[in-house]
Amino acid sequence: MKMTYQNLCEYIKSQNTNLVTDSRKVQENDVFIFMPLALSSHKKVQYPPITYISDAIKNGAKYIVLTKENYQILEQENIVINTINYILVDNVRSSLGELASIYYETQNYPIPVIAIVGTNGKTTSSYLLEHLYKESGKEVAVLGTVSYHWKNHFEDAPLTTPDCLTLHKALAEIKKAQCDAVIMEVSSHAIDQNRVAGIAFDGAIFTNLTQDHLDYHETMENYFEAKAKLFTSMPKATKVMSIFGNDEYGKRLTELCKTAHPFYLHTKGKADCSCLDCSSPIMHGQLLKNTPQGLVIQHCYNGKKWELHSQLVGEHNACNILGVECLALQLGFSIDDMQKLTNFAGVPGRLERIFDEKNNVNYFVDYAHTPDALIHAQDALRKAGFTRIITVFGCGGDRDRTKRPLMGKAVAEASDIVILTSDNPRTENPEQILDDIMHGLKNAKEIHRIANRKEALHFAVKTAQSGDAVLIAGKGHETYQIIGTTKHHFSDQEIIMEEINANNN
Repeated sequence: MKMTYQNLCEYIKSQNTNLVTDSRKVQENDVFIFMPLALSSHKKVQYPPITYISDAIKNGAKYIVLTKENYQILEQENIVINTINYILVDNVRSSLGELASIYYETQNYPIPVIAIVGTNGKTTSSYLLEHLYKESGKEVAVLGTVSYHWKNHFEDAPLTTPDCLTLHKALAEIKKAQCDAVIMEVSSHAIDQNRVAGIAFDGAIFTNLTQDHLDYHETMENYFEAKAKLFTSMPKATKVMSIFGNDEYGKRLTELCKTAHPFYLHTKGKADCSCLDCSSPIMHGQLLKNTPQGLVIQHCYNGKKWELHSQLVGEHNACNILGVECLALQLGFSIDDMQKLTNFAGVPGRLERIFDEKNNVNYFVDYAHTPDALIHAQDALRKAGFTRIITVFGCGGDRDRTKRPLMGKAVAEASDIVILTSDNPRTENPEQILDDIMHGLKNAKEIHRIANRKEALHFAVKTAQSGDAVLIAGKGHETYQIIGTTKHHFSDQEIIMEEINANNN
């Protein structure tokens, strides 16, 4: 029999039931939501076999949420069961968000939820904002690439943005823990798949958009449109927004979001903040210093000027700082509060420094796994004045192959020595991945191809000389390497420390 969607919402409010999207986990009287497969939205929507519904019913489901089209298939195959309540909806993923918000009581959420969106810089931006809240005496929750953590809770993150049910459950627990804000890295996949359905964001930062995930989105336009949805289509209409105006896609997004506050970075010699209009709600930052010791940024915003010293290195981190400040000021922080960022030391796996004092070599472990991120990381080290840049990198298997030669080209143009190795090869042949990258390394000054990542790191330590910077890119905070379908313990940081100690003994 059919049940109205409104009746189901009322039932969820009043009854002890569960929402389930995995037919194997269904129990007596549960609500089973028959979800489409996780495919890019520009492709035709596909569902798993209709037998999943039969499996859910066998396991005790009493309520089935599905599309009209899938209900018609049930009718055609004569497997409609009269004792089961079928709830027909147009968009299952959107409905799941609403049902989850009812079930976990995350509607009218009492604390601000802030989204960080972009190809690069999401994690650093989220940690910068977290630091600002904490230094102001606030409890904050962070859901992102490295971990999901809040007061008395910590877990490693399997996904940058969790699935819809997990997300709403986490928000319920965060509310119960009496946190003051939620900071969430939101991936393009999560937006495109409606994993953040039912969440009313109070603020959002757009860091940038560069080539990544085209194995999923197929085109940069699809990729941009996915990220833009969070700013243009998702509630709240009153949310505050901070958008990187130097970025090509950021400019487009600013045009679409008339209430957004853009932020811009001007490097020394290219612009002078004293010549810019400081009376508008546009954040202008001029990079005065970029050294191994950190950054000095001059700011102009809404008629105010100030200077900030940061321990972070690189122009890209200056952009991250400006984006966070631009949003924080809209959220109610003061300009004086911005000085709390001076003692922010960085993020695990984001230009994380390991210093070999005996040999005067700096190793930087970074998550850079796109051409643009590699360019920014190398550029940051080059401008800091190191003698040579040695880059150890590879590309993940079973992912966008088109970016591999582009990553090779990015490293070839900016590094003195290239050490090409494996990242997470997954089910691909590591040597084939390296072959794909080699097409972009034609102009590299010096190349060493070592597929075994541990051996590559050993070679890097043996090769580095006093004054060098060794960039170890791709894995960042990860403590594993995926070979085939198996995760093996692997930490770039641990191995570098071992190699340094062995080399110095």
